[in-house]
Amino acid sequence: MSRKISDSRHPIVLILMVIVTAAVLIGGFLLLQNMQEMKVLMTIFAVLWGVGSVALLYYVLNAIAQTMPRKIRSAAVAIVFAGPAVLILFWALVLPTLRSLRLSFMGANGKNFIFLDNYKFVFTDPIMLESFRNNLLWMIFGTSACVILGLIIAVLADKSRHEKLFKSLIFMPMAISFVGAGVIWKFIYAYKGEGINITEIGLLNAIVTGLGGEAQAWLLVPFWNNFLLIIIMVWLQTGYAMVILSSAIKAIPEELNEAARVDGANAFRIFFSITIPNILPTIITVTTTILIFSLKLFDIVRVMTGGNFGTNVIANEFYLRQFTYGHSGQASAIAVVLLLVIIPVITYNLRQFRQRKVFK
Repeated sequence: MSRKISDSRHPIVLILMVIVTAAVLIGGFLLLQNMQEMKVLMTIFAVLWGVGSVALLYYVLNAIAQTMPRKIRSAAVAIVFAGPAVLILFWALVLPTLRSLRLSFMGANGKNFIFLDNYKFVFTDPIMLESFRNNLLWMIFGTSACVILGLIIAVLADKSRHEKLFKSLIFMPMAISFVGAGVIWKFIYAYKGEGINITEIGLLNAIVTGLGGEAQAWLLVPFWNNFLLIIIMVWLQTGYAMVILSSAIKAIPEELNEAARVDGANAFRIFFSITIPNILPTIITVTTTILIFSLKLFDIVRVMTGGNFGTNVIANEFYLRQFTYGHSGQASAIAVVLLLVIIPVITYNLRQFRQRKVFK
């Protein structure tokens, strides 16, 4: 009898563990409320209490799950460890999506039901049509440039003695935030204007004037300024594509390349007949990932032009409708349309993962 009582799975022991865990959670929260004036101590305690209480909570829930009958024990353990993440995901993703869907049928104040008027605005307003066109440019030219350049650099760097150095330099922009990249490139495209004794500080204009040309307000040139912004995305994302594709290339058995060389194949034939077919699933994965990024792009446009001069994109127009114009109905409709456009890309990406047995 004493052995059973000392067992950590005994009902009485489990009840005591639950009580202690509840006391730690509630007591720690109340203690934090009384430490508002001691910021440093409160921060240290919050970290220690947060990590410790979560670990204790999972330990107790796992102990309870282990007492379940064998048939449902594995499901109970899965619920214990995956359940909180699923609940957080439902609260942070599913509920806001449903709320946005409801608001997309409402007016500016979110109260008057106007049915499909917001969606009519999305697909007929000239600014929205311009945003769709610009996002299409980002998707086609930006994604293609990132993947093609990443593939070329991955292949060339793989043959170089200084592979690590070159890859580090190409990958380095990935460490910069999108806002930071926008600020950097704003200086590159900077234009001071015409006047006496005006020296251009923008790198691009400095090069143009140094070669005898005239400085230009690059970001004010309609349509072509979109490509100047796309260059920033290419600068940021090429390193990502290069790293992933380089890993896939290195996974190709060297025996295949050696056999092709013995048969008389040159470097181009090996590249198109062996390298590309073997890394095609990786190319598709990288392409869809960057494609999703280009669909929801916001930071670069917001920092560089604010969506003016014909550079507006869907995410920026959503921001303007919600936070500048205060029209939650139109903003929600834009968000729903953007979600519907992204879902097929994500679905295709997940299907490719399953085919490669990533989740198995």
